[in-house]
Amino acid sequence: MMGAGKSSVGRRLATRLDVPFRDADAEIENAAGCTIPEIFQRFGESAFRDGERKVIGRLLAEPPHVLATGGGAFMDTGTRARVTECAFSVWLRAPVDVLLARVQRKDDRPLLKAGDPRDILEKLLKEREPIYAQADLTIESENGPHGETVERIVKALVERGICEDA
Repeated sequence: MMGAGKSSVGRRLATRLDVPFRDADAEIENAAGCTIPEIFQRFGESAFRDGERKVIGRLLAEPPHVLATGGGAFMDTGTRARVTECAFSVWLRAPVDVLLARVQRKDDRPLLKAGDPRDILEKLLKEREPIYAQADLTIESENGPHGETVERIVKALVERGICEDA
């Protein structure tokens, strides 16, 4: 979900694992030559999701790295299948209050502009949680330091034989 810490935790995890970090949203903006809010405004969510699917497919074909995807990416059946086939997925689960506090720091969330942000987040969580639960690993992302979240992810990866302790 937006605000769960995907980019922040992802950057730290990549450093900890000594692999590159890639942010799907930044890659989408680079490919489109405009921001995600501009893509939504000019072309709509459907066009954004099409571009997102293509960019994530390209990124998944690259050598190992940590990839932060947007909150809606895993909802796409094709993207989810590709992630399952090519990667190890981590769901950073956070309570609504934490998500709300984090997303209200910036005004760049197109999906939150259609009403009350808390209501929208609660609705999105209700829709998305069953799909997010299909991720290979679920890690709680709370208000503690992101470094603690990274260490929980690394511990789980080591326990599953995905990586050696970095």
